[in-house]
Amino acid sequence: MSAEEAAGIATEALLRLSRDPEQIGRFLAFSGIGPEMIRQAAAEPGFLAGVLEFYMTDEPLLLALCENAGIRPTMIAAARYALAGGLEDHA
Repeated sequence: MSAEEAAGIATEALLRLSRDPEQIGRFLAFSGIGPEMIRQAAAEPGFLAGVLEFYMTDEPLLLALCENAGIRPTMIAAARYALAGGLEDHA
């Protein structure tokens, strides 16, 4: 998967997340950023991989994203891998 395809998947995931106040609140707590910092953080390397990691920690959320976006769950993992530069531990 190309970095551009991966970024597209992660951006769609972030947009869907932003439409759900409860989930975006959970994501912000998970990522340690405040709502006012999300645009700035989105420009940081690894942010989009973090969005996908968040989905990967919540199976029902992940499956809902995949169903709504018409993609397989394995595509989320592949996109996260591509965005993280192939590194498993990049925290």
